[in-house]
Amino acid sequence: MDREAWKTNGIVGLVLGLAALGGALWLIVQGGNTEHWLVFAFGWVLFFAGFVVLTGLLAVQPNEARVIILFGHYAGTIRRSGFWWTAPLSVKRRVSLRVRNFNSEKLKVNDAAGSPIEIAAVVVFRVVDAARAVFDVDNYEQYVAIQSETALRHLASRYPYDAYNDGERSLRGNPDEVAEDLRVELQERLAAAGVEVLEARLSHLAYAPEIASAMLQRQQAAAIVAARQTLVEGAVGMVQMALAKLQQEGVVELDEERKAAMISNLMVSIVGERGIQPVVNVGSLY
Repeated sequence: MDREAWKTNGIVGLVLGLAALGGALWLIVQGGNTEHWLVFAFGWVLFFAGFVVLTGLLAVQPNEARVIILFGHYAGTIRRSGFWWTAPLSVKRRVSLRVRNFNSEKLKVNDAAGSPIEIAAVVVFRVVDAARAVFDVDNYEQYVAIQSETALRHLASRYPYDAYNDGERSLRGNPDEVAEDLRVELQERLAAAGVEVLEARLSHLAYAPEIASAMLQRQQAAAIVAARQTLVEGAVGMVQMALAKLQQEGVVELDEERKAAMISNLMVSIVGERGIQPVVNVGSLY
């Protein structure tokens, strides 16, 4: 929607305006002294014209745009920095094109599993269409804030905080994928305001205080179960290797009952949390 507005070097407008004001003052003085009222009136007209010419002057800073509105109509946008002269009596709305950050407040929402969580995000954005930012929304900065919080709530409802099934995506386990989904959704929402979303990432993620303790115990239990599973798998492999080695070298012949007892002892010694106190068999007294 942006289009280039008419403009020229500001020095031209400044010279014309000052020349008109200087000529107007001379005509006013001469007309008043000689009582030539037509010259006097023309001097005031020229003075007003010089003042109008000067209203078209403006300075555009780097990474800034000026949206020109002339008598209620969009006349174009000036993006190039410098000192310019454009349509006189126009309204010149300043729009920053710099990259900016928006830090959302901590929101309390329910995740996909229904658990209450606290979530916040930081959004990096910039205006790429100044006309849309001025005309299509009432206040584009407020629009960015509201739409960012709305998108963040929607994102939280699509993912669980933690994944308990293989292949399931979660807010905590897949931060890059979640951030990309948030950026894409925000871009769709903010395109109407002429805003480009450069990056969007979660800046805060935690369980709500009322369930934080219970969910921590759940995480600890899941970690213990996973560790036990790995430990048991390793212990079974070690026992199989020990029995195979004994049989291969012919160190001792074990019947099925002794094998079962040995397997039980090895599994207890490997899997047990505490140190094992060995019992030495020194034979029978009889």
